[in-house]
Amino acid sequence: MTCLECTKELSYLDHKNAIDSLGVELCPSHLKRMEKLMKSKGTPLEAIQLYYGLKEEGINAMLEWWDGKKSVDIAISRVKLNIEIDATYERMTHEQAINDLEEAMHSFKNGFTTIRIPHVLIQHYLKDTVTNVIGIMDGLKANIKVI
Repeated sequence: MTCLECTKELSYLDHKNAIDSLGVELCPSHLKRMEKLMKSKGTPLEAIQLYYGLKEEGINAMLEWWDGKKSVDIAISRVKLNIEIDATYERMTHEQAINDLEEAMHSFKNGFTTIRIPHVLIQHYLKDTVTNVIGIMDGLKANIKVI
């Protein structure tokens, strides 16, 4: 049991606290940092879980990356991929739909692809979600010049 961020050995209590709080193995320092990020930026729990799932697979991703217009939940800049986690499933209004479309347009204009992943997918199928994101990355690598 080691911290996924710094590889520090975790005690049983530290491991239990991190798993109970975020569902990922983090030392107290990194656990506190992620909890602070969630509180200050409104980062969904599932974004943190997906970030560390990708990290375990060797993917260099960034949490809460500023794209020039707004903060993106997860960005993978090497393949110009932005990932947004849909945390709620309320009825979408036309204002929300047009805002989502405008955000996608902004990303495309900057050469980025934005995908939206429902939070329940990460909650119940994290490994499958990571595998599919890696597949999307492979497709993007084949179609764009990697930075």
